Amino acid sequence: MAESRDLHHRGLGRWLWLVLAALAALPPLLQLVGLEFYTVVATRILIFAVAASSLNLILGFGGLVSFGHAAYVGLGAYTVGVLMDAGIASAWIAWPAAMLVSAIAAALIGAISLRTRGVYFIMITLAFAQMFYFLAVSLKAYGGDDGLSLAQRSGFGFGLDLKDDASFYWVALVLFAIVMVGLQRLVNSPFGWLLQGARENEVRVAAAGGPVFALRWQAFVLAGAIAGLAGAMLANLNGLVSPHLMHWSQSGQLMVMVIIGGAGALWGGPLGAAALLLLEELLSGYTLHWQLGLGALLLLVVLYAPRGLAGVWRRA
Repeated sequence: MAESRDLHHRGLGRWLWLVLAALAALPPLLQLVGLEFYTVVATRILIFAVAASSLNLILGFGGLVSFGHAAYVGLGAYTVGVLMDAGIASAWIAWPAAMLVSAIAAALIGAISLRTRGVYFIMITLAFAQMFYFLAVSLKAYGGDDGLSLAQRSGFGFGLDLKDDASFYWVALVLFAIVMVGLQRLVNSPFGWLLQGARENEVRVAAAGGPVFALRWQAFVLAGAIAGLAGAMLANLNGLVSPHLMHWSQSGQLMVMVIIGGAGALWGGPLGAAALLLLEELLSGYTLHWQLGLGALLLLVVLYAPRGLAGVWRRA
């Protein structure tokens, strides 16, 4: 019974609707106090929460330390940018296309990298991400190292204008909620239990007939697709698609978010994204060396909260 409880990850339950209602009320509250700028900051946190949660699926629940996850975020962003450059600005086309491109890339990379273990897996995922990074730098037709500017934000129709920061925030909130509910159902399904079981003891799961490689490959592809969605939203938020989105440092940032929030905890990604980005926003106004504060926070988490902020919340 203890093992089954460890494999089950509770969501917010009845609190979910209260939390979503509070988050949905954030833009008008910020406008009321004259802090509309922080609507963009909140949107950025939601987008990175989606990206970090996609990495947490394979790192926290699957035990796969991928150091190239930012490649799928960048591919999703570039898909939106390239399609918009070709005159296709509909989010109903561009955003699913971003997920598809990132999923295909993850499928190909996963088919190769998942045949390795340990540091070799880390290095192969890093190598593939850097290949995509230098490919984007070499694409002079799409801005090269300077990146590609978006002429406008994607359009949804039905009177929904993403040019308005509040509308964009609400769209990001809805997608964030869908991703988190979907991940909760996934990790609490037989698929999720087997994935977590393979993380703990791959040999035992394989001996019991579990298709370990197929499980990890499917999780890898799904994580890539979700990261592609985050990339599509990030491209629209920034109004710019840059090769820097695929750089190894961005993969490291996502990994730090997962570690701070709690690897293997359902809400680890969102908690880590909120903590890191709010810390950056707070400290960057006082010093250019805000990373020192981040380093101190990471050190405290590793020493005193090895299960991250989510673990602290559970104990409280």
